[in-house]
Amino acid sequence: MVDPSTFRAALSRLASGISVVSCVSPDGRDHGMTVTALCSLSLDPPLILVCVDRAATMHPHLLTATHFAVSMLSLDQEALSRRFAETTDNKFDGVAFVRDAAGCPLLADALVHLECEMWAHHDGGDHTIFVGRVRRAATRDGEPLLHYRGGYAKLVR
Repeated sequence: MVDPSTFRAALSRLASGISVVSCVSPDGRDHGMTVTALCSLSLDPPLILVCVDRAATMHPHLLTATHFAVSMLSLDQEALSRRFAETTDNKFDGVAFVRDAAGCPLLADALVHLECEMWAHHDGGDHTIFVGRVRRAATRDGEPLLHYRGGYAKLVR
């Protein structure tokens, strides 16, 4: 069996896009977190999956959410990635965003916006796998913010 440090080192070699997932709790508060474990799941219907650590402060909010949004970050949004990776409250204070049709925050200037309806969630060890049905998607040109070997990276063409 692979030990945790070897497993982590091996998977850190997989370059991942960095996104912010957001939702609104029933009391009307905005919640968001930085994620790298996000991928497409199905074209028909259009589904994505996001893996969230059960210890994350946003985890209980996603468990009860009917909708969530994804902002895939551009290369110049590293500061937002760092901000939404923190465990502080009020992450959206002073941050430019718009609301999707369900009221979830979408960060301004992100490369991609996905508006999702919660489809399902499944046990994934120390994480929960959240599956969202994409209801709307919008893109803009630019370079993605990437995560590689524990740090930020950029795409080289």
